[in-house]
Amino acid sequence: MGKVVAITNQKGGVGKTTTAINLAASLAMDGKRVLLLDIDPQANAGSGLGISGDSEEKSIYEVLILDVPIREAIMESGIQHLNLVPAGQRLSGAEVELVNMENRESRLRMAIEPVREEYDYILIDCPPSLGLLTLNTLTASDSVIVPLQCEYYALEGLTQLLAVVRRVQAKLNPALRMEGVLLTMYDARLNLCQQVEEEARKFFAERVYKTVIPRNVRLSEAPSFGKPAVIYDPGCSGSVSYRSLAREVVGSDT
Repeated sequence: MGKVVAITNQKGGVGKTTTAINLAASLAMDGKRVLLLDIDPQANAGSGLGISGDSEEKSIYEVLILDVPIREAIMESGIQHLNLVPAGQRLSGAEVELVNMENRESRLRMAIEPVREEYDYILIDCPPSLGLLTLNTLTASDSVIVPLQCEYYALEGLTQLLAVVRRVQAKLNPALRMEGVLLTMYDARLNLCQQVEEEARKFFAERVYKTVIPRNVRLSEAPSFGKPAVIYDPGCSGSVSYRSLAREVVGSDT
């Protein structure tokens, strides 16, 4: 049974999509069967793999709102062992459309059930908000990875997210657990980064990954070439860190 992992933080610009793409590609490069599911209307997970959900007939929107079987929306990514369900502009209205639907929080869980057996990991890139799309993802997931940018107020936004996770555990998905907190955009030269790391490790203890993701130009460059950094420049510090994160993620499951 594939493990479903939500990659979420309601703050934008914290490295969420970069993490989703590079972790998915790293796991696939290690021979794991991976499905990357983009549930963010900005659709950056798809474009970071060189795929535009807007030009596809079937995307996560059709799966969630029109009950199209998820198999019909799954695409090959061009990377062996890695498949994608893209998002697109159509998804931006989905929050409103979901409001009056039956089982509105669990539509994603029901949608992915038929393909769970076919993958080792299903990674879901969430929108930077705590609306119904993120609620669907948390209800469908086994665990949560939270990318945390090393900046002022980084931990403040987390309390809100953790409150939502606890509500989902109480009402919709008791098995949901915190997979890990990932420190991103880390610059060892800055005292601030070290302070955020200390606070995060104090607060979350062993749930903070040993791997930290450095500030790295190649990580931000790669999406414009439609490739994960781990393929665009495998030797750069960001890529090396994501390969290391993939080993940690797999290690915690064995």
